[in-house]
Amino acid sequence: MLRKIRKRLESEKGFTLIELLVVILIIGILAAIALPAFLGQRAKGQDGEAKSNVRNLVSHMESCFTQKQDYTNCATSDDVTGSGISIGTGLGQVAISGAGPTGYVLTGKSKSNTNFVYTKSGSTATRTCNVDKGGCNGTTW
Repeated sequence: MLRKIRKRLESEKGFTLIELLVVILIIGILAAIALPAFLGQRAKGQDGEAKSNVRNLVSHMESCFTQKQDYTNCATSDDVTGSGISIGTGLGQVAISGAGPTGYVLTGKSKSNTNFVYTKSGSTATRTCNVDKGGCNGTTW
């Protein structure tokens, strides 16, 4: 009897259909679990880039203010235009608005379509965002 079993095992080469279906099912389940987690991490990374761009532009705006004592023309100053940060209203860019003698508004739009807004008015600064996902925690960041 052992001889028959050994002979059968030696002649079998490959996987059965059931074994292949089980492997495909396991891979499908793992993909269904992992895919949403990876997509969420991508949005967080894009949001992190937008927040970083806004924070860096704040430094350049403050540098301009130190020289001119006014934020009005800082959007076109060498400090801001030479910063390497993409200025504009598109995805992945930072928009400068409301620049006046004592304040300004910076709006960073991430590639995941989340807006991060930094508002400076006098000595008060606030940070807000528009959705509760990715790198936006409720209404602040």
